[in-house]
Amino acid sequence: MTAETGKLILAVDDDEGVREFLTFLLKKLGHRVETAVDGEEAARKAVASKPDLIVLDLMLPRYGGFELLHRLQQDMPHVPIVVVTGRYTDAATSDLIRQEPNVIDLIEKPHMEKRLPPAVERGLALGRHDGADAPDA
Repeated sequence: MTAETGKLILAVDDDEGVREFLTFLLKKLGHRVETAVDGEEAARKAVASKPDLIVLDLMLPRYGGFELLHRLQQDMPHVPIVVVTGRYTDAATSDLIRQEPNVIDLIEKPHMEKRLPPAVERGLALGRHDGADAPDA
């Protein structure tokens, strides 16, 4: 799979270094990557580009990550979301985040390089952005 033919992933993080790392890692997996720096831009780009998967940081300016997560679940219920965070790592909060319908994984930022690739591939195998039912197993 080449970067031109891979799935489209929207990577949302306000930290430029993290966005660059996510872009590098996701392109290395053969996917196309669009980025957003805040929740408002992410919501706009998600509707416009209809990504196959979203990698979402929860600590975002202008329309926070939790608010964006709920909006995406309403507007794009079939798009899988991988949450990356450096903050919400306690067990209770992690469990709540993982229970959100679109969230397929919650990854702590120090572990992205190892855990993100399999989470992305699992999400892409499960998710559909067009609202159609998933293929029968």
